[in-house]
Amino acid sequence: GEPRRIFGEAGLKRAIEGFMGEDGGALSRSPLAQIEAIKVLSMLRAVYAARGELLSPIVELALSRAVPALQGLTHHDGGLGSWQGAPGISAESMATLIRASGIRARPLRDARHWGYQRVPAGRTVVLVDAGTPAMARHAVMGCASTLAFEMSHGPYRLIVNCGGASAIAPDMPPELARGLRATAAHSTLCLDDTNSTSVLPKGQLGKGVGLVELDRRDSDDAARLDMTHDGYARRYGLIHRRLLVLRSDGRELRGEDVLLPAAKSGFGRGFGRQKQGDVPFAIRFHLGPDVEAHLATDGWGVFLRVADGSLWQFRSAASKVTLEESLWVDENGQIRPSQQIVLSGTASVGGGNYGWLIKHMG
Repeated sequence: GEPRRIFGEAGLKRAIEGFMGEDGGALSRSPLAQIEAIKVLSMLRAVYAARGELLSPIVELALSRAVPALQGLTHHDGGLGSWQGAPGISAESMATLIRASGIRARPLRDARHWGYQRVPAGRTVVLVDAGTPAMARHAVMGCASTLAFEMSHGPYRLIVNCGGASAIAPDMPPELARGLRATAAHSTLCLDDTNSTSVLPKGQLGKGVGLVELDRRDSDDAARLDMTHDGYARRYGLIHRRLLVLRSDGRELRGEDVLLPAAKSGFGRGFGRQKQGDVPFAIRFHLGPDVEAHLATDGWGVFLRVADGSLWQFRSAASKVTLEESLWVDENGQIRPSQQIVLSGTASVGGGNYGWLIKHMG
């Protein structure tokens, strides 16, 4: 009856407000939670249609915000990136979900409340985690992925995160799921083989990144993201700054990872260096499972061959480049072997600058 429907819609409104942020993203920052919410709301929408009733404005508004936010985490082919425990979900599965929602909208590019950035250029898409980790009461299987990025060109994923902590088979060792949530399982900088935000066994995230600053500028020539986080400031007295510049044709991505002394950076003042001496670092670029990688003869780069035969090159003048084993979790929770490019070295008290380039060669 009408009274019960009104009561139920009031409860639904409270539930949505407790689940979703201002830009339509789940407060847990989990794409899997976002997908489940869209499925439930889409089924509810179908119930209204079957009863011949007008759709509740609550449901309509929630879907109209949630769908573009989720699409903001899709690559050029429409497949979902690997974020906050989600595996790499196929374009077909995502298309089915979007059709069922009944929402037609453009992907959200700048989701500052949800904490993600999407930068499309030609056939290239770059996705970035540019937000603070979810609060402990929201995060389940959250990841220490601050400032990590993924990059695709057409249907091919060049740079990825390992992903899949929430999707691997139950018989897999729990240590694997925890490892997939670590900073080292993401395409970003890792100091002293520690997480930028602590990963707790029960699924929550602990102390670490408390502040992220972001400056985004889009022009006709390029899109530029300048981001900074304080996850290593208390332990090592260093701030991580990442600059990404994607050319407008999508054929070149320039990056620079910078470690700044927290006391002098003006970012997070009051942090002191807790550990003395040089600190080892590693900047990881996990490659898509279908990318064939070969070290350049001079040791300063990697040639990347994609399945369509196109060639990309990774170069860095800041550090010798190595290739190591990696993995990627697919939509079915299956582990697929891959490789990762690693820039490594030691950072002094004064920090350091580490530039790199990914360029399409033909």
